[in-house]
Amino acid sequence: MEILKVPFDQFPQFSKRDIAYYTEDKRLAPFYKYPVNIDSFKKVMEDKAQDNLHRELLFEVLTEQYSNIENNGGVKENINKLLSKNTFTLITAHQPSLFTGPLYYIFKIISVINLAKTLGKQYPDYQFIPVFITGGEDHDFEEVNHLQLFNKTLTWESGESGSVGMMKTSSLKTVLTELKEILGDSDHAQKMYAIIEKAHTQNEKYSDATIELTHELFKDEGLVILNMNHPKLKKEFVPIIKAEILNQVSHDIVNQTIEALDKVGFGAQASPREINFFYLRDQVRERIVFEEGRFKILNTEIEFSGSEIEIEIENHPERFSPNVIMRPLFQELILPNLAYIGGGGELAYWLERKAQFEHFGINFPMLIRRNSAMWVDKGAIKKMEKFGLSIADLASEIEGLIKTYVKRNSEGELSLKTEKESLEVIFKDIAEKTKNIDLSLVKTVWAEHAKQIKSLNNLENRLMRTEKQKQETSIKQIRGLKEKLFPGNGLTERKENFLQYYVRYGDTFFDVLKEHLHPLEKGFVVIKDV
Repeated sequence: MEILKVPFDQFPQFSKRDIAYYTEDKRLAPFYKYPVNIDSFKKVMEDKAQDNLHRELLFEVLTEQYSNIENNGGVKENINKLLSKNTFTLITAHQPSLFTGPLYYIFKIISVINLAKTLGKQYPDYQFIPVFITGGEDHDFEEVNHLQLFNKTLTWESGESGSVGMMKTSSLKTVLTELKEILGDSDHAQKMYAIIEKAHTQNEKYSDATIELTHELFKDEGLVILNMNHPKLKKEFVPIIKAEILNQVSHDIVNQTIEALDKVGFGAQASPREINFFYLRDQVRERIVFEEGRFKILNTEIEFSGSEIEIEIENHPERFSPNVIMRPLFQELILPNLAYIGGGGELAYWLERKAQFEHFGINFPMLIRRNSAMWVDKGAIKKMEKFGLSIADLASEIEGLIKTYVKRNSEGELSLKTEKESLEVIFKDIAEKTKNIDLSLVKTVWAEHAKQIKSLNNLENRLMRTEKQKQETSIKQIRGLKEKLFPGNGLTERKENFLQYYVRYGDTFFDVLKEHLHPLEKGFVVIKDV
């Protein structure tokens, strides 16, 4: 394998805020607490140690959640370490996507695992545990119920509503059958299908299946997986749930930060609502709103008075599910966490949270951009070499890329730039002479100039079209190469699933990623299978 590190700003696929944070743009400095470097972690540990952490409770919940998982690898040891005050976590998170969903699900996890290893070497007196939080409470089913595999789409129709994590795995039988057929009969395919099938047939709830699958992939790395939808963890969150629902404090705080971000050129990522909680029951996860002096659950007949909902929060905190505005507070409240590792979109909403964390007296973690990566196979490499194209070239807009290629490989000159410049000089002379005779004719001169330039532009376009026809075969191949490496002008990490790589490379796929995905190292990681 050949590894390249390409600067983020060479990829238009990343947002301007993503690039700004990754390149340490000073405009964003007021919106985060710690600079992203290994030396900053000493200060993060000092600050996080001041938080009121209930390690015993966390240990109890994790032990319970892992009680039905066989072969814990190094995970059980890491859970035990969480009881120690010199142990801290590093977190990444994702919704429970179908069979892990997009590639970056895997990239996130390997990023956080490698960061824990790096910090362990730098700070040997401390212990660092990689943690993956699976969003078992989410109900964005359309976002997680499908995946792309070998240019085919697998879609899960559960027939249920409410929290995705609470859905039954029995409705996945058809999808599993389709998956087996697509993967084929190779040794790698059979090995991974067996893991997926076991996780999704021996667990009744989808959240548990997701945890088991992810555990099987990364148990040897000691990855701790946490489903925060637990009554005992929610009990710790009760004071903040009450403050948010009864007093609606986050709305103004976060909006003020959003306004400040807008002033320096960055728009809102996740705008807060007046109440940033859902009400969670079987088959129900609906927003809580305050209308006509009552707290109402949308799309249901459930409603509460102020005193009634306060009692409900006390007695059943598990029924109150945080949205994207409140979820970061919840995880940082219950975990001894130092850093959150996420993609550009995730860090964008974290950048709106610093003042909110300060209000609730919870330390704001370091925000680290996860690794982004691309795996380029031998066939694609040969075509890139044939056409003289780099990854950065292919990341650019396709029509501009083709035009540049056609010009570079044309036997004749396609640009009439020199001729247009000469025409400009001629018409300037004509305008000067005209001005001395009749000033009113100058506009006529430049109008004629515009007509001539338009004619030259049309001729230039005709030359380009003719040349494109001559190079039609190469152009089709370039378009195909572009679509393969940047599907829909996006990134493969957002489109493809890890299975199509595992079927080909087996465990080597994970080994290469573990060797080269380090979130404190800058650059888009390009893995070339030479």
